[in-house]
Amino acid sequence: MARLKTEIRVSAHLRRAQSAGAFAAVLRRGDPDAGAIWVILRQGAGLSRYTEQMGMSGAREWYCDGPFDDMEMTLKTNKAVDRDPDLWIIEIEDAKGRAFLDGEIAKLESDAEAAARALFRGR
Repeated sequence: MARLKTEIRVSAHLRRAQSAGAFAAVLRRGDPDAGAIWVILRQGAGLSRYTEQMGMSGAREWYCDGPFDDMEMTLKTNKAVDRDPDLWIIEIEDAKGRAFLDGEIAKLESDAEAAARALFRGR
């Protein structure tokens, strides 16, 4: 199955947020075809980060971490861009705390849970 280009997905994300009355902007443009996406949600002074990964089922899943302050987020962003120059970063400011994601938010699991799941997969 063909996947949508990242540039199209980012454009749709911005439109969803802006049409609902939120402020949304691209902070960093990555590879237009296949770059990873981060969504940074600003609520007051706190920032949350949503990162997208492939789940065990092969579907895209969003993971949330935070809250962070501006300095922490800047450091995380700079390190991520050093590792992955194709990264797209979207920032959304919404009073209702909506991130306008195009998929489900996955539950973060502990390292032990992830190791057990990997060990017993398929049994």
